[in-house]
Amino acid sequence: MKNLLFERLNSKIVIFDGAMGTELYKKHFFVNVSYENLCLANPKAVQEIHQSYKDAGAEVLTANSYGANFNNLYKFGLGDKVKAINSAAIQIARKVAGNSLLVAGSVGPIGELPDDLENPEEKAVDFLIEQISAQVEAGADFIIFETTPSWNDLIRIQKALEKIELEFPYVISFVFNIEGKLQDGTDAEIIFQLLDNFDKKPTAFGLNCGLGPDSMLEAVEKVGKLTNLPLIVQPNAIAPKQIGGRTINMCSPEYFTTYAMRYAALGVKGIGGCCGTSPDDILDMARSINPLSKSQSSKAIFTQEITAPTQEAVKFSERSTFASKLAAKKWVTNVEIVPPQGFELQNTIEKAIQCRKAGFDAINIPDGPRASSRVSALVTAHMIQEKAGIEAILHQCCRDKNLIGMQSDLLGCTALGINNILFITGDPPKLGDYPFASGVFDIDSIGIIKIQNRLNHGLDLAGKAIPVPTKTAIGAGADPNAIDMDREIRRTIEKIEAGAEYIITQPVFDPDSLLRFIDKIPQLANIPVIAGIWPLASLRNAEFMKTQVPGVVVPDQIIARMAKAETKEAQLAVGIEIAREAIEKIRSQVAGVQVSAPFGKVEIAIEVIS
Repeated sequence: MKNLLFERLNSKIVIFDGAMGTELYKKHFFVNVSYENLCLANPKAVQEIHQSYKDAGAEVLTANSYGANFNNLYKFGLGDKVKAINSAAIQIARKVAGNSLLVAGSVGPIGELPDDLENPEEKAVDFLIEQISAQVEAGADFIIFETTPSWNDLIRIQKALEKIELEFPYVISFVFNIEGKLQDGTDAEIIFQLLDNFDKKPTAFGLNCGLGPDSMLEAVEKVGKLTNLPLIVQPNAIAPKQIGGRTINMCSPEYFTTYAMRYAALGVKGIGGCCGTSPDDILDMARSINPLSKSQSSKAIFTQEITAPTQEAVKFSERSTFASKLAAKKWVTNVEIVPPQGFELQNTIEKAIQCRKAGFDAINIPDGPRASSRVSALVTAHMIQEKAGIEAILHQCCRDKNLIGMQSDLLGCTALGINNILFITGDPPKLGDYPFASGVFDIDSIGIIKIQNRLNHGLDLAGKAIPVPTKTAIGAGADPNAIDMDREIRRTIEKIEAGAEYIITQPVFDPDSLLRFIDKIPQLANIPVIAGIWPLASLRNAEFMKTQVPGVVVPDQIIARMAKAETKEAQLAVGIEIAREAIEKIRSQVAGVQVSAPFGKVEIAIEVIS
């Protein structure tokens, strides 16, 4: 049996569907009936739900067979319908899936066995074999053992897999708490030790049910690092939170998507939903996750053979004044100014002039941060250099243009004398004010750095010669606070290998985290690191940065320190003081700092370095 799930998990992030029971309940089928028997009693209702998930963008449809084992069906007087119900469940899902989507046969726990049952554990294994066999024979692409709650349930699965003669791919998905333990207290480490001894190895490992999106993130962080298997995550929708004295169920599609993207950042290969999730959740999530998957599969772009000879690149020190200072190991200071939402640039230019007079070396120009739509960052950078007399560091984002458009812009930058570029992957459109815009993501930051490196050596994307090489000082971003530190280290090294010549980090509030990050990457000893510094403008600003800005970690002691200041003016003074202390602590280990201007107030950034 071909393992289609393995192929897809190794090529992109796969979108799974959401809850079946929730949607059946919405159709007024109450819990006093067997939901699995609806595959026979009302197949149209089940098919409609599958279709709604397909329309939402799901790439895996999970059959309505979760509780279709003899032990559960017997309680409804349906013990003789095991094969019929499981076969119908697969066939209904396949009718909607066609050949483009995968069908997962769902196998849940056996449940509590009757007290008078002879040889209960042997019977439980037989029940599993009966259910699995029916689903595989009906054409399931793989089996997912969902919501596995205990060590005993895992042993039952192991014995069933040993006895069954059919060959099929499978996934085991567990119910973990935030500590990475099963309901019976079993540690994840013990589970993986047992899985290593399985004769038939799982295709992937899953976490589902039991936790809402935010708590599931903690479990993923703990469990994910223990295995090399592809990880599939399906949290519940509802996550009760105490906010302002009220208990609020955080269960909007936007909330669900926010955490789905964090799972993706941790390297999760399959994302869907469990109890309470709906087609709306999957629709919203798929629109943000799919563009990220696309950029992950862009390595094939660089497999073509290069026939044209490369040219010698312009020396790094000769590409710009900023590059010259870095090459000479002089301390540099940059300030970040976000382009305006309108087209009037005079105020932005005046701010840049202020920063030049204050001694800053360059103005950092973000490209549509948080997927916002602003005046062209390229135009802003050009106008600042022309009118303010200070160099710009332009962000080049992979979100909005395809490879042809991006390469044209890179060539245009050299034509305009914009020779400092920071290459970033970019935020998906869903995070901004235009969630229905398309995210292109032909490539990620590593790929676009490779393209710029080629251009610097006189070759374009296709390996064709260009008359004169570009002379861009190639920058890359790094996040010393990344949740998945191993991934961030790996990607930072890949950026350097691709051609990055300096690194600018995310804002750092804990200097020690930056120093640890630098120590873990020997390659950073050979290129300049510029530390991101964000002077906190107020306690509210600090709390927002801590809870709402991905990639930024504000330690609790910083929040406590800001809270001690009673007025906004005093809080700003503390924020500036914290920024200065951070710079002082890291100064000997970095090449310079990039100071943000909170709310566009460059006076705050100037105060930090004055």
